[in-house]
Amino acid sequence: HLKISIRPSVNIGYKGKLFFKPPPECPVFEPSWEEFGDPFAFINKIRPIAEKTGICKVRPPPGWQPPFACDVDRLHFVPRIQRLNELEAQTRVKLNFLDQIAKFWDLQGCPLKIPHVERKILDLYRLNKLVADEGGFDLVCRDRRWTKIALQMGFAPGKAIGSHLRAHYEKVLYPYNLFQSGANLLYMLKPTLAADSQASKDLMAHDAPPRDPQQPERGCPNAYGAKHLKSEVGLPPQSNTASCQTKTSHSASGRVHPVQVDLVVCLVCGSGADEDRLLLCDGCDDSYHTFCLIPSLQDVPKGDWRCPKCLAQECSKPQEAFGFEQAYRDYSLRAFGQMADAFKSDYFNMPVHMVPTELVEKEFWRLVGAIEEDVTVEYGADIASKEFGSGFPIPNGRFKVSPADEKYLKCGWNLNNMAMMDPSVLTHVTADICGMTLPWLYVGMCFSSFCWHIEDHWSYSINYLHWGEPKTWYGAPGSAAEQLEAVMKKLAPELFDSQPDLLHQLVTIMNPNTLMAHGVPIYRTNQCAGEFVVTFPRAYHSGFNQGFNFAEAVNFCTTDWMPLGRQCVDHYRLLNRYNVFSHDEMVCNMASKAGTLDVVLASAVHRDMALMIREEKALRDAVKKLGVSRCQEAKYDHLQDDERQCVKCRTTCYLSAVTCPCSPGVLACLHHIHDLCPCPVSNYTLNYRFTLDDLYPMMTAVKHRAELYDDWASRVAETLDARLEKKKGLSVFRSLVSESDSNIFPDNDLLFRLQLVTKDAEKCSSVAQQLLGGKRQTRFRCGGKSQSLLTVEELRSFVRQLYNLPCSLTQAPLLKKLLNDIEDFQQHSEKVLSEAVSSVVEIQGLLDVSFDFDVELPELPCLRVKLEHARWLEGVQQATGRPSTLTLEAMRRLIDQGLGLAPHPSVEKAMARLQELLSVAEHWEDKAGSLLRASPPHPIETLSAAAEKASAIPAQLPNCLLLKASIRTAREWLQEAEEQQAGGTVPTADALADMVLRGQAIQVHLEPLERFRSLSAEVQEWKESAASMLLKKDSPFTLLEILCPRFEVGSVGSPKRKPKKASQQPGKKKTVPLDSLADIEKALSESKDSSSAAATLEELRLREMDALAALRAHNESKLLPSGDCMELTVCLCHKTPMGAMLQCELCRDAFHSVCVRDPGGSPAERPWLCPPCRRSEAPPMAEVLSLLAALERTRVRLPEADALHFLVERAVSWQHRARQTSDELPPRPTATPRSAPYLTPEWNKTSLPQTVFYTEQKCIPLQGLSRELEELMVEGLLLPVSLPETQDLYHVLLQRPLSPPPAGCLSPPLDDSSDCTEHLQLSSQEKTLSWRHLAREGVKAEGRPGKDKKPHYKRQKMNKDKSLERRAASTSSSPRSDFSQSDDSDEEMSECPAESCQQPEGDEVDWVQCDGRCNQWFHQVCVGVTTELAEKEDYVCVGCTIDDGHLRQ
Repeated sequence: HLKISIRPSVNIGYKGKLFFKPPPECPVFEPSWEEFGDPFAFINKIRPIAEKTGICKVRPPPGWQPPFACDVDRLHFVPRIQRLNELEAQTRVKLNFLDQIAKFWDLQGCPLKIPHVERKILDLYRLNKLVADEGGFDLVCRDRRWTKIALQMGFAPGKAIGSHLRAHYEKVLYPYNLFQSGANLLYMLKPTLAADSQASKDLMAHDAPPRDPQQPERGCPNAYGAKHLKSEVGLPPQSNTASCQTKTSHSASGRVHPVQVDLVVCLVCGSGADEDRLLLCDGCDDSYHTFCLIPSLQDVPKGDWRCPKCLAQECSKPQEAFGFEQAYRDYSLRAFGQMADAFKSDYFNMPVHMVPTELVEKEFWRLVGAIEEDVTVEYGADIASKEFGSGFPIPNGRFKVSPADEKYLKCGWNLNNMAMMDPSVLTHVTADICGMTLPWLYVGMCFSSFCWHIEDHWSYSINYLHWGEPKTWYGAPGSAAEQLEAVMKKLAPELFDSQPDLLHQLVTIMNPNTLMAHGVPIYRTNQCAGEFVVTFPRAYHSGFNQGFNFAEAVNFCTTDWMPLGRQCVDHYRLLNRYNVFSHDEMVCNMASKAGTLDVVLASAVHRDMALMIREEKALRDAVKKLGVSRCQEAKYDHLQDDERQCVKCRTTCYLSAVTCPCSPGVLACLHHIHDLCPCPVSNYTLNYRFTLDDLYPMMTAVKHRAELYDDWASRVAETLDARLEKKKGLSVFRSLVSESDSNIFPDNDLLFRLQLVTKDAEKCSSVAQQLLGGKRQTRFRCGGKSQSLLTVEELRSFVRQLYNLPCSLTQAPLLKKLLNDIEDFQQHSEKVLSEAVSSVVEIQGLLDVSFDFDVELPELPCLRVKLEHARWLEGVQQATGRPSTLTLEAMRRLIDQGLGLAPHPSVEKAMARLQELLSVAEHWEDKAGSLLRASPPHPIETLSAAAEKASAIPAQLPNCLLLKASIRTAREWLQEAEEQQAGGTVPTADALADMVLRGQAIQVHLEPLERFRSLSAEVQEWKESAASMLLKKDSPFTLLEILCPRFEVGSVGSPKRKPKKASQQPGKKKTVPLDSLADIEKALSESKDSSSAAATLEELRLREMDALAALRAHNESKLLPSGDCMELTVCLCHKTPMGAMLQCELCRDAFHSVCVRDPGGSPAERPWLCPPCRRSEAPPMAEVLSLLAALERTRVRLPEADALHFLVERAVSWQHRARQTSDELPPRPTATPRSAPYLTPEWNKTSLPQTVFYTEQKCIPLQGLSRELEELMVEGLLLPVSLPETQDLYHVLLQRPLSPPPAGCLSPPLDDSSDCTEHLQLSSQEKTLSWRHLAREGVKAEGRPGKDKKPHYKRQKMNKDKSLERRAASTSSSPRSDFSQSDDSDEEMSECPAESCQQPEGDEVDWVQCDGRCNQWFHQVCVGVTTELAEKEDYVCVGCTIDDGHLRQ
C-alpha cells in the first residue's frame, strides 16, 4: 500500500482532471452617470432583477476611478490559514472520519495505511457508508452484496473487486465499527472475530485475500469478562499459584516492570502465561496478551499503546469546533503580495497574468474535493479599516486628496459613506459596528476563499475590488436560503450535529455543482478591479480569489429590509446566536424621530413597530401570569451589548428582560424566562425600557407620518389586486403614478410594481392600437439583429396578457375580434391550400385580406407559393394559346420560372409539356439555322420542304421565319432575273451590281447569280483598267469625272466636295442643271439610249467651254498692272506673284515655278498645264479605242461607257478640225531658239520702279488670235487623250508672227541674245527690291537695292511634315505665305533651311530673309542675327556668300 499522510504539508504535484460546470452568470449592470449618482435608488431599481440571483455586479461608468487611499506602509496583518480540502463540507466529513479511524488504530499501536484498489486510493468513508446503508457487515456478507457495493463505488464489474472490498473492510473498518457500536471487547467470543497471529501480522498487507474467521490459537477464556463475572459473584480473580517468583512485563514503551506473577495476568484470558506477550496499557497499566486482542498483535508496539478501556475514553472526547488558524507571520501588504504571486506562479508554472480564470476555477474545486492533496493558502480577511485606513479617501484622513479627486470624498459609492447615508436604516444604530457600518478590508491570494454565508442580520453587502486579480463569486437568491441549508445538512449531517450554526462560522464550502444537482439555483461572476458586487438580504454567497488582490466591503440596510431584519432576530433566537445590534432599539430610535423620517420608512417602521408592540404586550402579559409582579425601568441602551444578552438565546435585550437577585448581571429575555435560574418566578423582576403607554404614542407619531403614503399605498394595492370587472382603467394607474411623483414618494417595490404595470399597460395599449390601426408591429429576435412580425400564437398570448393585466384596456375586445378574424382567415387558407388547383383571384383575395393582419401568418408563405403556381400555370396557358408570340426565350423563361417554384403535380405536368415543346422548337430552330448557314446554300426546294414542316410548330421561331423570308426573297429575285433575261435589254451596271448584291445576301442557291456575278466582275475589271490608264496616281477624280466634260471649271479639288471660296466666281449663274457628279451619273443612268446620253454630255461640253472662256478672261485680266497689286493672288498657294512664274495654257493663271514645277521634261516642249487643269494621264488614242472595244464586249450599260463613247467621238471630231486648221496655218519651225524669261511689258510701263515677276516659258500669245483658233486649242487641251495634233497646233500658235497689239496689251519680247543666267540674277534682285517696296506700302527705296532694310515678321513654327513636302518641291519659299488669309496658305508654312536649326517655339518667332540670290527665310536665333541688326543691315546667308565670293561686312 502507498502510505499517504492524512494532511500532507506540501502539494504532491498531482493535477487530476475534475469536471466542473460553471454556474450561469449573474446580472451585470452598467449604470449611466445619472443613475450612478444615487446608489440606493439604483440598487432599489435593479433589486427586482438582482434579488432573483442573490448577487449582481455593477460596473461604474467609465472614468469613475477613485484613488487608492490606504496607507500601504502602515498596513500589517496576520492572515488566516486555509487548508483547501478542509473547507468543503463533504470532504471535511471524510477527513474527520479518516482522523477517527487513524486515531483508533494509532491508539492500538498500528499506524493506518489506506489501501489501494485498482491503483486508486480506497474511499474508506464511502465504503463504510455503503455497507452501513446495506444493513451492516454481517448482512452484506450473508446476502453477498459486495459486488453491488463495488459497482456503487464506481469499480468496473467482473474483476472480483467485491472480495477485495470485503477483505479491506474486515481488516480496517469492521473493528472500528464494533468499537463504535459500544460492544465490549471482553464479551466478544465469536469465532468470526478471532484471528490467528499470522492474520494479525498480515492485517495491513497489500491486497491480502479475504480469509475465513478462525479460532484463536489458544482457546483462553475472556479474563476481563471472567474478572467482571467474578466481581459480580464475589470471587477473587484467578492468579498463577504455580510460580511465586517475580517476572518482568514489557510495556509498550519498552519499560521493564518487576511485578509479582500472581498480579500480572491478562484481563482477557485471566492467564499470566506467556509473559513476553503481555502488554501493559500506557494509560491504565492493565495487561493484555497480544494474541488476546482483536486484532491480535504480532509484536509489541513501538509507540504508546492503549487498552480497549482507555481507547473508549480517548475516542469519546468531544471534537473541537472547526475554525481557521491564524498564521504565525505578520505580513505587510508588499510581502504578502510577493508571497501570493510566487505561490501562483510556481503552482501553475507560468506567469500569474497568463493563468486563465477558468483554469484557476476548475483547479480550485478540484483541490477542495481532493482528500489526498492538502494545499494550504493564507487569506487576509476582516481587516478593520478604522485602524489602517480605508481604500477610499475620507475627509481629514491621512491620504491627501487632489482637487480632481475631491468628488470621491462625498460620493455615495464610497463605502465609508454608503452604510451611513440617509436611505440606510443603519444610520439609526448608535454604535459603530466594524464590518457593517465600518468597512472591512480583504487581501487575497490565489485559492484563498470565503465560504458560504449570509450577512449579519440578513443585511445587504457591497464589495469593491480596488486592484489586483479577479475575485470569483457564487451566490444563491434569498428565497433559496433554507433550501441551501437543507441540502448542506443532508449531505454533511455530522458537521451540523456538532455545530448547529456552522453556516454562520464562514468555514464551510460546498461545490456549486453539488448544490445545483439538488435543485439550489446558483449563479456566478468574476469581479474585476474597479467593479462592485452587491449581495441581497439572506442571499448565501461564497467564492475565492484568483490571485493577489485588495477588496473592501461594508453592509447597508434599506427600507425593504425591515421585515427581514425582524425575521432574522427570531431566527437567531432559535440558533442561540448573538445579535450584532438590537433591532428593537433601532426601531425605537427611528420612532423617536418620526417627524423627520421618510414617508416610506415611516410606513415600514409603523408596521414593524406594530408587530413589536403586539409581541411585547403578549410576552409581558404572559410573564405577569407566571407570577412576576415586580417591575422596574432599565436603561438598557446605556449598557454594552454583551452586558444585556439573554442567558439562553444570547439575544440583545432592549425593551424588556427578567432578572433574579440570585444572579446579579444575568438576565433572560421574556421568551426564556424559565432558563434564568432555579429560583421561584415570584422572585424575578421585570425590567423594561418603555412602558406600553410610552410605546403607543411613538407608534402613533410614526403612523401619522406614514398615513399619506399608506393611503396611497392601500389604493395602489387595491388597484393592482383588482380582478375582472373591478379592474381600473389606464387613467387611474397614471393618476396614481402622478400622485407619487407630486408627493415625492420614494422608490420602493409598490411604486416600482405600479410603474411597471402602468408601463406594461401603456405598451400593450400602444401595441394593440398599432395592430388595430394597421401599423406594422415587430419585435426583435436573435439579439436584435433581425425583426419579424408577431406570430398568431404570440398575438393570442398578447390578448391573454391584455386580459391578465391589472389594468382594463379598451383595445382588448377589439383585439379579440381581430384574433377571431385571423382565425377565420386561417381556416379559409387551409381550405384553399388543400385544393389541387385554385384561381389566382381567390388566392390574391386572401393575400389582400392578410394585409390587414399585422401578424406573422404561417399560411402566407404557402399561399404565396400557391399564388406563384397559379400565376405560372396561367402564364403557360396564355403563352401556349398565342403561338405567334411564343418565342424560345419565352418558353425558357417559363421553364426557369417553373424550376424556381415549389414542387407540385400540376406544375410538373405543365413543365413536361412545355419542355417537350421547347425541345422540338429548338430542334427545328437549330435545323433552320444550319440550313441558312450552309455553304454552299441549299436549293430552294429543300428549304421549302423544311419550312413547311417547321410551320406546324406552335411557336415563333426566328430562324424558321428567316428561312421563310429567305425563300420568299429568293423567289422574288429569280422572278426579277428571269424578267431581265426575257426582256432582251442590256442591263445597266448599277442594276447588275444591285442584283448581285441582293443575290449574295439570300441564303439560297440561285443559279443565275453566278452569271451575274461574273458579268459584274468583268465590268469592275474594265473600270479598274480604265482608271489605271486615265487617272493619275493619287488622283482625287473619278473615272467618270475624267471622261465627262468639266462641269465645274476652276475648282482645284474633286467636284464631289464643295469648292473653296478662293475658287468661286461670285455673280456667275449656273446655266446647266447638272451641278454635281451625282446629277451627271444619274442623268446618264436614266438615259434610255446613247443619243440621249450624248445630248447630256454635249450640254456639259458647251457649259465647259463657256466656263473655261470666262475663267481664262478673268485670269488674263487680273495679271494686268494695277495700283492695288498687294491684293493680287495667284498660284495654288494664293499668294502674290513674284519671282519665276509659269502660266497655264488652259486657264491662263500664273503659278510660282517653285510650287508647280515638274522635275521631268521642259516646259518648252509641250503646252504647260497647271495641276488643276492637267487631270488625266492623257493616254494615246489607240489605247482609248481598245478600251472602248473591250467595253462593248461586256454588253453592260454604264455611265462611263456613254462618257467614253462621247469622248472618242469628240476627240475624233477635234482631230479632224485640228488637221484642217493646221493646213491653213504656216508650218511649224524646225527649231526653237532658247528665249530669255518673258517679262510682262505692262508692268514695265507702270510707274513702279521694279517689275513684279517673270515667266520661265513662253505662252501662246492671245493678241491677234482668233476666237476659233483659241477655242480649238482650248478644246484640244481639255481632251484627256494624247493627240499629236495638239502638239502641232500648240507650236504653230506659239511661233506664229504677232500683229501689232493694242496699246498696253502685250509686252515686247526681250533680247534673244541676252544671257539667261544674268537676266535671272538681275531679275532676282529686282524682284527682291520690288517685294520690299510692296511690303512697305509704296514707300520708295533709298540707296542701292542691296542695302534696303528687311521687313521683320513674327510667325508660329511650321508643321514639320508639310514643311518637308514644301522643301522637296521648292528650293526657296516666302514668309508671305504665313500671312496669307487663304484656306490653303493656313496649312503651308516655311521651315528654316539652316543646317543646325534650333526649331524655336512660342507665340512669336523672329525671321530674317537672305538678301543674296536664294531669298530664303531663316530664324534669327539660328543664324545669330538680332532683331535690331536685321532691321538696319542686309543679311546674306552662307550659301549665297560662298557663291558670290564675298564675306558679310
